[in-house]
Amino acid sequence: MDPIVIVGSGLAGYSTARELRKLDGEAPLVIVSADGAGFYSKPMLSNALASGKTAQQLLNKAAAAMREELRASVIECTAVDELDPAAHRIRAGAQHIAYSKLVLALGADPIRLPLAGDGAAAVLSVNDLDDYARFRAALEGGRRVAVLGAGLIGCEFANDLAIAGHSVDVADIAAQPLGRLLPPEAAAGVRDALAALGVRWHLGKKAAAVERRDASLVLRFEDGSEVETDIVLSAVGLAPRTALARAAGLAVNRGIVVDRFLRSSDPDIYALGDCAEVEGQVRLYVMPIMHASRALASTLAGNDKASAYPPMPVVVKTPALPTVVCPPVPGSTGSWQVEWEGTGAVARYVDGAGKLLGFALTGPACARKGQMLKEMPPAS
Repeated sequence: MDPIVIVGSGLAGYSTARELRKLDGEAPLVIVSADGAGFYSKPMLSNALASGKTAQQLLNKAAAAMREELRASVIECTAVDELDPAAHRIRAGAQHIAYSKLVLALGADPIRLPLAGDGAAAVLSVNDLDDYARFRAALEGGRRVAVLGAGLIGCEFANDLAIAGHSVDVADIAAQPLGRLLPPEAAAGVRDALAALGVRWHLGKKAAAVERRDASLVLRFEDGSEVETDIVLSAVGLAPRTALARAAGLAVNRGIVVDRFLRSSDPDIYALGDCAEVEGQVRLYVMPIMHASRALASTLAGNDKASAYPPMPVVVKTPALPTVVCPPVPGSTGSWQVEWEGTGAVARYVDGAGKLLGFALTGPACARKGQMLKEMPPAS
C-alpha cells in the first residue's frame, strides 16, 4: 500500500498526522517539509522577543522526535517540485514518492508590497522559525523598527518590540489598527494603549519606497513624509501557497479549492490550513486548523467526516490592551454596536433582527468571552 503523504510540517500538517495516529497506528505515513521539519508554535513568533526567546528555544520538537512520535518518515529540507495526480506521485528533489492519499498543508507566503528604492530588498518578514532567527539577529544591530501593517500580526509585533525596548513605528493604509477585526471605537483603544508604550502610528498612509541613508533605512510614504529606521518589518498579510496545486491542474481560487471534507477537485488530494479555501473561505488562525485536522484524519482513516467550524474567538496578543475577537462570517450583513465597561469595549456585530453574528472585547471586558460565545449561532 502506498503511504498517505502530507506536504508541510506546520500546525496543519503535524496536527493531521497526530490525529491520524490516534485513529490508525499502522498506516504508512510520509511527511515532506521544505524546512527543518521541527514542531513549534507559529503564533509565538510575534510575541517572543520581549521574553528574550531564541528560535531554538521556540522549537518544541526536532524532526527526529517527530519521526519517533508519529512513526512516520519525515523528509526535511526538501521542497515538493511537482505533483502528478494521474500517477499518484510527487517529486521532491531527486525523490519520486507515490501516495495513496495526499494532503497539502502548504501554508501561505507573506505578501510583499511593491516598494521602490534601493532598500526594498532589505524589508524582512517573519513567517517561520528561520525568519524569526534572521529578524532577531537583525535586531541586535538596530534599535528602531518600522512595521508595515497594523493588522493582528503587526500590532502583536509592535507590542512585543516596544516592551523589549525598541523604538517602533507602525504604518498602514487603513485609518485604524485591526481594521478587519474591530470597529473604530474598539480599535482606538488598541491604538492608544500601544501609543502609551511609545509606538508611533502612521495611519492612512501608503508606503511607497524604502531607501538607504548611510547606515539607516528610510521608509517613504506617497505623501512625501518619511520614517528613518534601522529595520523594516512587513506584516501586511499572507497569500495561500497555490502554485503547486495550480500547476497540477487542481481547482484554485484564493486558495486550493476544497469541500467540507477538505477534498480538492481530485478525490485523492486534500488541503487544509492557510493554503486551503473551504467552500469559499480561507479559514486562518489556530482553532479552524485544529477542527479541520480532526475531521480530515477521520476521513483518511476511512470514516468520512465533514469539517465544521463553531464560533472560534481569536486572542490578539497585545498585553497593552488585551483583545478577543470572534469575527462574523465573511459576507455577513450587520452592524457594530459598541458599549463600554470601564476601560473595556464590548462590541457586538448584529443583524437587522438583533441576532449576534460576531463580537469583539477589549481590556477587562475580555472576561465576557464565555458569555458571548453562548449567544453565538452554532457551528457552520
